Amino acid sequence: MKKGLSRRQFLATSTAAVAASALGGRDVQGQESTAESRQKQANGPDSAQSSFSRYSRYHPSFGGPPESDHYLGKLVPGLRQSGLPPVPFEAPDLGKIPWRMVGGVKEFEIRCTPVKREFLPGQFMNVWGYNGSLPGPTIEAFQGDRVRFVVHNELPEPTTFHWHGLELPVQFDGVPGLTQDLIPPGETYVYEYDLHQTGTFFYHSHVTMQESFGMAGFFIIHPRIAYDPPVDRDFGLIFQNFFISPNTATPDSMAMNWNWHTINGRSGPYTTPLVCKHGERVRIRLMDFSPMQHHPIHLHGHTFWLTGTEAGRIPPNAWVPRNTTLTGVAMAQDFEFIAFNPGDWIFHCHMTHHMMNHMTQQVGPRIRQKVDVSRYLADLPNRPPVESSLAQPAFEVPGYPQKMQGMEMNAEAMRKLNERRETRGMRKQWHEGVKGLMTVLRVLPEDLYNRVMHSEEAIQPGEIFEAVARRK
Repeated sequence: MKKGLSRRQFLATSTAAVAASALGGRDVQGQESTAESRQKQANGPDSAQSSFSRYSRYHPSFGGPPESDHYLGKLVPGLRQSGLPPVPFEAPDLGKIPWRMVGGVKEFEIRCTPVKREFLPGQFMNVWGYNGSLPGPTIEAFQGDRVRFVVHNELPEPTTFHWHGLELPVQFDGVPGLTQDLIPPGETYVYEYDLHQTGTFFYHSHVTMQESFGMAGFFIIHPRIAYDPPVDRDFGLIFQNFFISPNTATPDSMAMNWNWHTINGRSGPYTTPLVCKHGERVRIRLMDFSPMQHHPIHLHGHTFWLTGTEAGRIPPNAWVPRNTTLTGVAMAQDFEFIAFNPGDWIFHCHMTHHMMNHMTQQVGPRIRQKVDVSRYLADLPNRPPVESSLAQPAFEVPGYPQKMQGMEMNAEAMRKLNERRETRGMRKQWHEGVKGLMTVLRVLPEDLYNRVMHSEEAIQPGEIFEAVARRK
């Protein structure tokens, strides 16, 4: 927040913008949205004089010259007060590792385990992770904590634990041979150290082939008091790639190509949307734990500020505005923005093959149900044809892209996609545009947010999307 300016002055921004845009903040009945009305009441009639009146948290807004603090919403705070502890971290589809205080030390218990993870509805893969999860559940701690990790190896082979990005005593760095012995199967190893950093870090096995099997997880270290400007949401997404032949459900950890792409252990459209309220300040932490591939991650409908890396917080005078950020292997990127633009926004890697999950040579039993694989493995040129109920005349056109015949979803798969609270009221065919390394950011006016996330009333497919569109 700009020095000398109060939170009230920041919040006055939206009121001035509402006054200048008589129709933009009203729904079809001519009523102001709940959030905007609340802001007006809080700020009073003189808010139009605010020096931040050139930026609106409720409408697409430029915000003034690039050197200003409100340019593209750079330092505009969330709806939460400054001076409070950070909001809890949220990684959709992943849990957190519980801890207990033992002699003044936060103690976490971690088990290295085989995992059966459902990448898409009905598509269970045999991978490895922690505490039964791929990626592993999040470790959440605070700067100044002393932490202890009791690590049990329940894998069939030795492993170690590395704390990526942390400045700690060398004997706990987790490199086999160099800093410690491997942890044998069935054995336990204890790591203990102090945390003096803050930011987005992660943990992972330091045995290469185990990394290809997915063994990683977030390690979030918060400051005691949240950074200014405060955020209302703190989301995290881990990107991973695997090569899994159509003939199997187990990754090939020695492959040099990749055909399954996951966010927090699921592929689009099974990734769970990030849902926030219109006007909130949002942080999203990206982490790439793909074996070999970088990801240009693109957010629709908003411009964000790159505010952190795997090394911690970036000083505000070095923040960079973007709507695509390249996240390299073993890198983290934090970005923040004001969710000023309501709607369902696709959020995805921009590499075309990463947006087409499982586009590999079609030889396996997954696409030839009830056919014995031995029938054609010995004679691939004469293998039986792939059945498809989606054949169209366009596929007969020379050059039509590689028989892109779509992905069938049966009733059970659709139920799994739409039974989640976070997808209520999205368009009926929303899943057709969300594949592979994709998810959705939902920015909802407060009343619609409450209907989706807190009410039990029935919501028809498309109902929330259409309500948002009518208000624009």
